[in-house]
Amino acid sequence: MAKKRTNLSLSEIVAPLPAGIVKNNPVFRLVLGTCPTLAVTTSAINGLSMGLATTFVLIGANAIVSLLRNFIPQKVRIPCFILVIATFSTVVEMVMNYALPDLYETLGLFIPLIVVNCIVLARAESFASVNPVLPSMMDGLGIGLGFTVSLTFMGLFREFLGAGSVFGYAIPGLQDVAMTIFILPAGGFLAFGLLMVVYNQIFDAIDRKRAARRAALSAKKDSPEMQAAVELAERADEEGGVQ
Repeated sequence: MAKKRTNLSLSEIVAPLPAGIVKNNPVFRLVLGTCPTLAVTTSAINGLSMGLATTFVLIGANAIVSLLRNFIPQKVRIPCFILVIATFSTVVEMVMNYALPDLYETLGLFIPLIVVNCIVLARAESFASVNPVLPSMMDGLGIGLGFTVSLTFMGLFREFLGAGSVFGYAIPGLQDVAMTIFILPAGGFLAFGLLMVVYNQIFDAIDRKRAARRAALSAKKDSPEMQAAVELAERADEEGGVQ
């Protein structure tokens, strides 16, 4: 019986990282975590802070769940996952409350609500519970960075249009023409929809180009010229073997 391979290559370990940022972007592709996405992205600073806090919880929870995946009973896995997530979420809440009290007051209830964030629980259930530690941590980092970038960009978009500022710095002349709706709850839905359309249009266009390139390469391989070249190469190999 073949031995189960335990050593992973570097490419296998880091593969979840770019996928979490782009292909499986939790906000604009998977449409997860929409509650904090809409609520806290009134500014770029808020979006960045919420994203980094969630990233820390994702990495830590994925690592612990992966380490304990063979010891957690199947029937109680969800409560166990939530307990692990709650531990890291509490650490984030305490550190932020001590070091950044103003930001903690701004983000309010959404920091402890990381415990029930569907992004964190979904990665623990679907990835960390069935994969080794390092890929699980890379998955948490990738999804977390994708979440952070999305929230930061959405916060920047809303802050720029709604308050006439960038990361809290006012832009001269823009505040007078700012559209206040973008920093209101209705503006969150509007910005979310606009950015999702743009992101998916770009992603789908890239996918279509890749599919067209693969189809062209496949057609080229099936062309008579290519088949003749392959037959010629095979014949040359056979003649070389005979000699």
